[in-house]
Amino acid sequence: MESPERGQLGTSGSASQADEHMIIKDIPKEEKWLPGNAACPGCGLSLGLRLMAKAIEHPVVVMPASCGSVVQGGWPKSSASFPLLNIAMAAAGSAASGVSEALEALGKKGTVVAWAGDGGTADIGLQALSGAAERGENIIFVMYDNEAYMNTGIQRSSSTPHGAWTTTTPEGKREFKKEVAHIMMAHNLEYMATASVAFPTDFIEKLRKAEAHKGTKFIQLFSPCPPGWRIDYSKSIEVGKLAVQAGVWILYEYENGKVSISPISRPYLDAKKRRPLKDYLSLQGRFANVDEREATEIEKSVVEKWRFLSRFM
Repeated sequence: MESPERGQLGTSGSASQADEHMIIKDIPKEEKWLPGNAACPGCGLSLGLRLMAKAIEHPVVVMPASCGSVVQGGWPKSSASFPLLNIAMAAAGSAASGVSEALEALGKKGTVVAWAGDGGTADIGLQALSGAAERGENIIFVMYDNEAYMNTGIQRSSSTPHGAWTTTTPEGKREFKKEVAHIMMAHNLEYMATASVAFPTDFIEKLRKAEAHKGTKFIQLFSPCPPGWRIDYSKSIEVGKLAVQAGVWILYEYENGKVSISPISRPYLDAKKRRPLKDYLSLQGRFANVDEREATEIEKSVVEKWRFLSRFM
C-alpha cells in the first residue's frame, strides 16, 4: 500500500504526524479484497476496493456493470470476501436503496456501498443515484472515476476530460468533464467528498466519516487506468498525485452546506504553488493530441473549478 504523505489527514486545520500514524495504525491488516483477481497492474479501482474494505468493517457492496464486475472474478469464485450484488448498469442507486432498506428491516449489520464507474454514475446511472439522494437513502455511493468506459473498450463518457483520446474520440474529446460532485452538492447531502487512490489514508478517513452520517453520502474517487490513460502500469500513483499537485483534481469535502479543501489540496489554493499542467498531461498518452491552445483551455477550466468551490467556503 502506498505510504501517505505528511499532512494529508483531517478536514480542517493541519494534521499532525501523530494523527497520521494513528490512522495508519488503525487500518486493519485483514484483506477482504483478495489477491489473484483479474485487475490490470496498477488498476485504480482495484486498489480503491481494497482500501474501502479496510475502512468499513461490514461492507455490503452493490456493483453495476463495470470493470469491477469482471475484476472480481466469475461465479462461483470471487476476490470479494464481503457480500457483493452484481446488478444492471443503470440500477446502482435503486438497488443499493433496496438493500439498505432490507438490512434495516431485518436488523442486520452492514454498510451499503454502491461501487460504480463513471458510466454507471455520471451517465447511465445518474437518474437512480439522484433518486436515492433525493429520498435520503442510507447508502455510501462511490464513483470510481477512471474517466471513460474502460470495460467495454475505452469509449468516452461524460466524465472524460477535454482533449483526452478514447476509441470514440480519437482526436481528443471536445467537451469538458461533467462535474458530478457539483451535481451531488446540489442534492444537499449531509456529506460528499472527493478522494484519490494516490492518497489512501485520506480516502479511508473520508469513508469512515461518510459511514458516520445518515442518508446518502457520495465520494468521487480518482482512479487512474493504465491502459485507458496510456500510462505505464507503474505510474498510477504518480499520475494520481500529479493530478492533485497540478490542481486538476481537488480533494475537498462538502458537509452541511459548506466546502472545506482537504489538507493535501490546500496548498494549491495558491495557483503559484501548483505543478505545471504539462507535467500532468505529458505523462499520459491520451493527451498526446492536446496542443497549446487546448492546454490553455484546460488550464482555464482548472482555475474556474477552484473559483467555483471558493464560493461555498
